[in-house]
Amino acid sequence: MKTKAIEDLLKVMAKLRSPKGCPWDLEQTHLTLRRHAIEEVYELIDAIEARDDHEMTEELGDLLLQVVFHCQLARERGAFDFEKVTRTLVEKLIRRHPHVFGVTKVKDVDEVWANWEKIKRAEKQGTHLERKSAFDGIPKHLPALLRAEKLVKKAHKAKVLGQPAKRRLTQTALAKELFELASFAQANNWSAEELLTAEIKKRERDFRRQERYLPSR
Repeated sequence: MKTKAIEDLLKVMAKLRSPKGCPWDLEQTHLTLRRHAIEEVYELIDAIEARDDHEMTEELGDLLLQVVFHCQLARERGAFDFEKVTRTLVEKLIRRHPHVFGVTKVKDVDEVWANWEKIKRAEKQGTHLERKSAFDGIPKHLPALLRAEKLVKKAHKAKVLGQPAKRRLTQTALAKELFELASFAQANNWSAEELLTAEIKKRERDFRRQERYLPSR
């Protein structure tokens, strides 16, 4: 059963989208809202790192607004609603934690993650979301450096990328080097983000080609 606070939130959102609601809200679509979700996550991270409970409360609310807004748009299309989203989440959490809600035994966090990935693959098998490559599932809109990190991690796991040549480089030195590279790109009117994104795409294509020649996993 929904709490009154959730019921009030859903009613307010429906009112904002009603014919007598807010003109801006009425203009929004799933696509127009997508950038707002990203911005709200970053603002929440700022609040978390500042250890500011007041800001966290507000930013979590703003992030929840994005969820509720998309649910309202979907409900209007007859696709799904907030109830279905929450029920789906509850079912997923129970299903992916058999060591908590079932009889599965695990000895450490590594086994928890291994089970999680195994269950996730089984859920998607035979659907359009099935991951047939080790490189499936990396969000396309991640910031380039974060996406590169995830790609490298998957490439090592898939055994299509060896360890880099050893360098005597501290974390501080690496941070300075990354900053200098960004500065160099800016001085040449290049976008470091776009350059890295383009390189990631090329590397991923190469990794996927190499993956096809590996023994079946």
